[in-house]
Amino acid sequence: MSTRQKLDTSVLLQLKRWNTPTLYNGWEQITSRDTCKDAFNLEECTDYMPQMGPMVGYAVTVQIEPGNRDHKKQNPNAWSEYRQYVASISEPKIVIVQDLDKPACYGAFWGEVNSSIHRSLGCVGTICDGSIRDVDEMNNVGFKAIARRMSVGHAASYPVKWNCEVEVFGRKIQPGQLIHADKHGFIVIPKDDYNKLLEAVIFMDTNECKTKINTARFAFRKPIDNLLHSMDTADKEFNNNVKKFLESLKE
Repeated sequence: MSTRQKLDTSVLLQLKRWNTPTLYNGWEQITSRDTCKDAFNLEECTDYMPQMGPMVGYAVTVQIEPGNRDHKKQNPNAWSEYRQYVASISEPKIVIVQDLDKPACYGAFWGEVNSSIHRSLGCVGTICDGSIRDVDEMNNVGFKAIARRMSVGHAASYPVKWNCEVEVFGRKIQPGQLIHADKHGFIVIPKDDYNKLLEAVIFMDTNECKTKINTARFAFRKPIDNLLHSMDTADKEFNNNVKKFLESLKE
């Protein structure tokens, strides 16, 4: 698989089978980025639909400011223009919302109506550094939401700016970037890391199961000295497998 701007739908479906930490484990093997600080959220966020499992898609970005009523007067056609932008992006899409009122939180951009509209436009969910409401109804729509909190009202929620860089939960995100998210948080995959991502994720998950996890899960009734030796052996096997895998990527 060569590096491309988009991944095949079949690849995205396979990436969705793993949780976000597993995706991180594969990504850290193939990236040149700082795996201690880059790509993932740096602030706490809450998954309000954990039962839906992971979501994966391309970033659709928008800024809002629910505490400011002037935006609707300045651009009364903003909703229509914003929806045209959302519709123009390839599926699947995750809507990344920056609330400019932060740290205040006056109203929810998301509820039953807006999630239904975005679901019809091919969006699978949102990462919103603001608030949501109608959580049960959003569940029924099948629209996943990772957000900062819940709110009773929508206040003056209105698209202010879209198709722009946004910052949510301490992470800057560009339109079109690949996002993987679940109850643990989210990771933003750089385009130059698309290549071999799926292969690395599959390898790391398999490698853990065959070495470290296998040793630990079946450790009962072993003398402690034998157990510790087995764990050391599993560590060496795990690391040797990683080394061989990385060498194979260079071939």
